[in-house]
Parts: sequence; structure tokens; C-alpha cells
Amino acid sequence: MEKNSLVVKIIVIAFLCILLLIPMQMIRSLINERKERQTEALEDITSLWAQRQLITGPVLIIPYTISDEDNENPKKNIKEGQKWFLPEDLNITANVIPEIRNRGLYKVVVYTTVVHMEGYFNEPRFDEEKNNIQIDWARAFGVIGISELRGINEPVRFTWNDNSKTNRSGASFGSISSGIIIPELLDNQEREKSYHFSVEIHLNGSQNISFASTGKSTRARVTSTWKNPGFDGDFLPARREVNDEGFVAEWQVLELNRNFSQQGTNTNVNFNESVFGVNFLLPVEMYQVTERSMKYAILFIVLTFSLFFFIETLKKLKVHPVHYTLVGFGLILFYLLLLSLAEHIGFGPAYIIASLGIIGMITTYSRSIFKNNKLAAVMLVYMTVIYSFLYVLLQLQDYALLLGSIMLFIVLSIFMYFSGKIDWYRSESVEKEQ
Repeated sequence: MEKNSLVVKIIVIAFLCILLLIPMQMIRSLINERKERQTEALEDITSLWAQRQLITGPVLIIPYTISDEDNENPKKNIKEGQKWFLPEDLNITANVIPEIRNRGLYKVVVYTTVVHMEGYFNEPRFDEEKNNIQIDWARAFGVIGISELRGINEPVRFTWNDNSKTNRSGASFGSISSGIIIPELLDNQEREKSYHFSVEIHLNGSQNISFASTGKSTRARVTSTWKNPGFDGDFLPARREVNDEGFVAEWQVLELNRNFSQQGTNTNVNFNESVFGVNFLLPVEMYQVTERSMKYAILFIVLTFSLFFFIETLKKLKVHPVHYTLVGFGLILFYLLLLSLAEHIGFGPAYIIASLGIIGMITTYSRSIFKNNKLAAVMLVYMTVIYSFLYVLLQLQDYALLLGSIMLFIVLSIFMYFSGKIDWYRSESVEKEQ
């Protein structure tokens, strides 16, 4: 045992590292619990205001009946159907005014906006125009999908060839599960070559606003004072500008960019296959970043214990397993401090305060263990470097793997250098002879 005391010490340190996984898992569970509370708070706010908004349409729908031709019975096997038509041109503009709402510690971005849509439909034509088809032009109607009807805060204004049209809620067609219906768009008189429309919708929403590209040519322009947008969906903006005053984003989507046609009789058509929009993101998701930082917790414990071990061995000092345990708990306490502070002051300031507190505590504790100011200074520099490196690592997500690999290579090289100075079999016996 005396000859292999270093190996025994390493085994004890390894056991302590494994033991510290228990409080680490408890903190992870706490993070998940806080995330669930955040989700509940956000749902509570958005349920009272309005959730994400998806605008689809307008879609022109014309009912018809068709029957089989028979000499004895001219109308046989009568079937009813609906044929839908999409705009030839669709222009969308929206000015979004964001606002942050709080529920306790949690925040969510809500907004008000006015959406303008205008364009035109070509004269609707039926390829099946034969004697056995009856088109019910008088019952033709339009549909505009609005995913959150609770968000409508003023009557929707819809004009059709410069004539105001009434509308009502209750739309359901294809992928449109909620929205408004504009009845009696056409009549039985002679058809026109084109039908121009314009729509004005005053909406409340939260976190995201999106649009379905239902025009043969769809152009959209969204402006806002929000400084941290996230563009998502099936298409990115063709042009965007983000600065301290907000953002401007413009999209252009063609019929060829999507997987459904301009007209059809399939009532199960999915207009959501071609959607684009913008998320209104908060600058930092503290729970996500804190959870990412915990992935490096076991690495920090191993690196800190390794430095204590090398100092103990090379300087012929004695560090009790209780010392290692308390240092390990200090390293775990950092993540609890980080979580609790970040909920109140944000991730950046919380990280600085928590890391300075733990670095100061471990440095002072190492001074009392080693009885040496220089060794305590080494510990101070070492802890400052690894915590600074972790912060940089968390900010640079795309380069996290690269920087982490380089750091591990450097640290392992340093530890291999110092491990070569240890006589793993005689260090204890030499110490006894001295």
C-alpha cells in the first residue's frame, strides 16, 4: 500500500469524481424544472394575449356538382366538390411592434401588427366545363387563414374589385383550421378577366409571425423595431437589414418554389408546405446556456483535481480526500449560483459573479491547504483561465468543438509533462528516507 499509495490516491480521486455526478444530476433536474415553469408562464401569457400567428391566403373556393352522362338518365351519380384558386400576385406588408411581457422571473415577446395583403386573381376557369358539370358561382367564397383568431383586435377589412365585403370567422379548408370566410365573392353574371383584392388585418401575437406563400408570385416585407430577429420557415429573406433601430426583411417566393399548384380540387391541400416568417428572440436563453455549461462540469472537476494532485505529489504535500471533496462541491456550487443569479440579472453578469466567487473561495482554500502563497497564486491563475475559456466556449457555439479540443490537447500535454517528473514507484519511499 505504501509503495502504491499514489495509485490508491488516484483511485480515491476518481471515485470522488463519480460521486460528484450525483449533485450534478440534481442541478440538471433543477434546470429542467425551471424550464418547465418558464414554459408554463409563457403559455399563460400567450393564452391571454395570442400565440404565434400564421397567415394563409386568400384562397378563392368555388363549389360545383358533377354527374355521369347517360342517355336514359342525364343526371346520374351526382357528386359535389369544390375547386380552389390561388392569387396570381400577392403582396404582403407588416409592421410589427414588439413588447416584452413579464410573469414573475420569466419574459416573453408579444407584438401588435397591421398586416396588409393585396393582389389579384385571374378569371377562374374549369377545365371540366362540360354538360355534366354545374358551377355554383353564387356560392363562391374566399378563405383567409389566421391561426390565432383571438389576436384579431379590429374588424378585418376586405375589398374585392374596390367593393367592401363582409366576412365572418369559421374558416376550415385544407391546412387552414381557423380563419375568416368572405362569402358571395362571385355571382352568376359574366365573369371578369381579373379580380383585385386588398386585406387589412390588425393582429396581436407572440414570439413569431409567419406567412404562407399562396401567390403565384409572393412578395413580403416585414419591418419592426426588434433588434434580435430570427428568420425561419422554408425560405430565408431575399434581403434583410438588422441594426440598432430594428430590422427590415423582404421575401420573394414563386410558384415553382413550392409543391402545390395554383388551383385544384384536392380539399386536403397543405398550404403550410411553403411558409416563411420571423421569430422575435430574446437575446439569451439562460436555461439553455446554463445547461450547456454543465456539460463541461466533470471536465472542470477532473482538471482541478489533477492540479491539486500534481502540486501535492511534486511538492511532497498532503491533501486529504476531504479537501478534494470540498473543492469538488465548490465547483458544483458554481452552476447553482449561475442558475439562480441568471434568472435575475442575466447570464453574462451572473457568470462573472459566480465564477469570481468560486475562484476566490477555492484559491483561499488552497492557500490554507498548501500554506504557500505562490501555489495559491498558481491556483488563482489556473481557475481564472479555465473559467474564462468556458465563457468564450459558450459564446462561440460554432467553434465550441474546435476550441474544446485544442484546450484539452494543451492541458493534457502540460499534465503529461509534469507526470514525467513523478517517480510513481519510489516517490513515497524516497520521502520516507528523507
